Formats: sequence, C-alpha cells, structure tokens
Amino acid sequence: MDVRFTSMNYSRTNWFVKKAALSILAIGISGAWQAASAADIIGVITLTGTPPAEKEITPLMENSDCAAMYNGKAPTTHFYVVGPKGEFADVVVSLKGVTGKSTGASAAPAVLDQKGCLYTPQILAVQTGQKITVKNSDMCVHNVHCTPEVAGNSEHNDVQMSGGADLTYAFPQPEMFLRFKCDVHPWMFAWVSVFDSPYFAVSDKDGKFVIKNVPTGKYTVEANHRKTGAQTQDVEVADKDVTVNFTFAVT
Repeated sequence: MDVRFTSMNYSRTNWFVKKAALSILAIGISGAWQAASAADIIGVITLTGTPPAEKEITPLMENSDCAAMYNGKAPTTHFYVVGPKGEFADVVVSLKGVTGKSTGASAAPAVLDQKGCLYTPQILAVQTGQKITVKNSDMCVHNVHCTPEVAGNSEHNDVQMSGGADLTYAFPQPEMFLRFKCDVHPWMFAWVSVFDSPYFAVSDKDGKFVIKNVPTGKYTVEANHRKTGAQTQDVEVADKDVTVNFTFAVT
C-alpha cells in the first residue's frame, strides 16, 4: 500500500470535512443574525379628555330572548373603552403601506363570537386570506351580515341558528373597519380590519399593543380608532424593541 497516497486522501477528506463544518457554522450564524434583525414595536395608547357617555342598548331589552340574559339591566355601547388612567383599548395599530407580506393562509383562525346578543370582540384585526370563525353562543338565532366596501371583498348574509355550525369567512383585500352586523338584532355590530401583512395589533384594556417580529427598516406606524380617527409616527427598527406611544384626545 502506498502510505503517501493514503495520507493524501485522508488530508483531503479532513479538509473537506472542515470546510463543510465551517459552511454550516456560517449558515447558522447568518440565520441567527437574520432572526436577531427583527424586533417588536411596543407601546401604549392613551385617551385624554372625557369621552361621550356610553348609552344603554334599549332595543336589546325589548327583545325577550336577549333581555333574559341581562336580569333587567341593559348593557351599554362600548365605543370608547378607557381605563382609569386613560388607557385606550380597541385601537388598531399597523405598519402603514406594508403589503404583499400576508401569511394569512397559514395563520390560525380569528374568532368572532355572538354572545349576549352582542358581537365579541367588537374590534378585530386579521390578515388577508386569514379565516374568521364566527360562533353563535346564544340561545337564539342570529344572521351574520358582512358589508365590505372594498372591491374584491365579498358581502355575506348567513343565518346561524343557536348551536349551529360555525361560519367561516376570509377576505382577500385590505380594508379598515369592515362591518359585521346582525339584521335580526340591529344593534349588533363588529368591525374587522384586514391587513396584507402580519404587522398589526389591537390595543388591550391597558392600552398596550405589540407588533411582533418586525424586520429591520424604516416604517410609518398608524394608530386608528373608529371614533377618534388616525395618527401616525415614523420609526426605525434595528436589533432591539422600539417603543411608540400615541395619545388621542376628546373635547
């Protein structure tokens, strides 16, 4: 056996193994850098001033099926959901102008329920192509009537019996505050905002929101409330979370 030839083969093999290992390490480092190059946009929405008083939904109490769920005390509207320190809920926050990034087809369905003869939540946000599952948790019939205004988003009007099968909808085009209503109970409304990317959030009862895993870059963040309108701020996302706060005012 030629020892020199064997040693040469061994050396070449060892060189290729080392090169492959370095390539795998480089890919791993690159992947880790890409993961680190995304960050969250976080913030708090605040409302100053005194919002209009919410009104009792008196027509609900005139419907025996619905009134039976409230023991004689009418529920109120929830146009302004505000905490004791001005924490402003139900504000839709999104990256303005970001399109073509939807992962809605593979996203978990969003859920819209009919409970107590009201839609819950009343403010919802989804991606284009993302399924919206509508439930009827009441002991009475409802009809789910979607009335989009953007071309390409179809209108639907479907009866849903108590205990009936869930209904499923999806919309291919972005649209702010697409209306869902119930023609059987005309005080029932929900508003669904549809985005062509996953970069959005709805502020919670503490006024907080998080837009997750935003790639590095410069963006315009828009905060939109159905009653008080919209505001924007420009931000730059790098390798750490960015805080963006908004303050709305009523007079």
